[in-house]
Amino acid sequence: MKVLSVTSEIYPLIKTGGLADVAGALPPALGRLGIAVRSLVPGYPSVTARAKDGEVLHSFPALLGAPARLIGARIAGLDLIVLDAPELFERSGGPYADGSGHDHPDNWRRFAALARAGAEIAAGLLPDFVPDIVHAHDWQAALTPAYLRYFGIGVPSIVTVHNLAFQGQFPAAIFGALELPGDAYSFDGVEYYGGVGFLKAGLQCATAITTVSPTYAAEIRTASFGMGLDGLIQHRAAAVHGIVNGIDTEVWDPATDSLLAANYGARNLKGRQANRRAVEAAFSLDRDDAPIFVMVSRLTWQKGADLLLAVVDELVAAGGKLAVLGTGESALESAFLAASAHHRGRIGASIAYDERLAHLVQGGGDAILIPSRFEPCGLTQLCGLRYGCVPVVARTGGLADTVVDANTAALNAGVATGIQFPPSTAEGLRDGLRRCLALFASPKQWTTMQRQGMKADVSWDRSAALYAELFASLTSDRGPTA
Repeated sequence: MKVLSVTSEIYPLIKTGGLADVAGALPPALGRLGIAVRSLVPGYPSVTARAKDGEVLHSFPALLGAPARLIGARIAGLDLIVLDAPELFERSGGPYADGSGHDHPDNWRRFAALARAGAEIAAGLLPDFVPDIVHAHDWQAALTPAYLRYFGIGVPSIVTVHNLAFQGQFPAAIFGALELPGDAYSFDGVEYYGGVGFLKAGLQCATAITTVSPTYAAEIRTASFGMGLDGLIQHRAAAVHGIVNGIDTEVWDPATDSLLAANYGARNLKGRQANRRAVEAAFSLDRDDAPIFVMVSRLTWQKGADLLLAVVDELVAAGGKLAVLGTGESALESAFLAASAHHRGRIGASIAYDERLAHLVQGGGDAILIPSRFEPCGLTQLCGLRYGCVPVVARTGGLADTVVDANTAALNAGVATGIQFPPSTAEGLRDGLRRCLALFASPKQWTTMQRQGMKADVSWDRSAALYAELFASLTSDRGPTA
């Protein structure tokens, strides 16, 4: 089976969040099941720099008005098709915004071109690679199924929703430039509240929809989590599947991770002590045996960063230390820096994206805090499990699906892997912290919980098998392709 993955990010070439990790780790996992995946990605500078020796597969004189090429390359074990369109993607800043943090005003055109190229490939543009199925990730690729439908390309498609809050909504005035037929601007097409909705179009037109955890698949059918799309998702409920994410267990392996101060495994946790000292040094924390809580996250309302700020004084008063790594809303960034200055030696904050530190805090922190108001899946709790950094998580989305709460029954059975607390309130987080500190004071229970978490299967193997089953069900009525 051949799968075309259409994605705006892919690790290790371009990353702003978990989408990139999924897009980079799922294809190799599917490859181990005999499924050939090629990923269509935009030609950002960081991507084209590594694809400069690739093969030109096709040239577009004008792809939504911009000259473009498709370049085939194999990079970091991934089979890529790079959409080389300098007018669209050769820019400074991140993939979606300029260096000042302002969204590129033509993002609609940039990612419509990505989707249009994906549809052309599905239609047989590249004779050596005619996909059996198209897998589009998030709003940036979600227009692909709409092009498939309205151009009469009979290839099944899947849209994976990594976060329903980001939908790709644009004014109706852009519709004509999308080069879709007029009837596509309709309630059951791309029209959305009088404008154009990229994710809405994908949810409407895709053969199937996946989310990144079973609980999130149920949550987005409700008004509380549906972000205005709950009616559509309810209507398409039979096509919605929740498949929890995994992580790349070769990249995230405490026994071999070169980004750690010392390696270790579940049988011998002594190496964590060297990592603890390295975390203390990196965040200017006091060198002592107090529990180190860590947060590795975008600093946003969704992630509950403000809830953590509401309880940091109590966390310190209770004897804990805190290391925060991430970027996000400027007010929250400033508040964590202020808390760090106020509680010198007890709170440290690094306002940065730093892959090395992200690994180190998992290897040296005692507990990772994830107080999200909603969380489609979450990856940091999976890394925490893998590294013996006990997750303390809000009971929502993928967090609820992947962490076994340390209630009395789970502790007695020796199966607990972390702590869940009711989401959305500071009081819920306070309760989670109280329970965590009590367990930390019992070394035997704490070590058992660490080791149980490290035994959890957080790889892509099981989830890739579920994707393979879904692909097979969607292509069972189609004959083989070239």
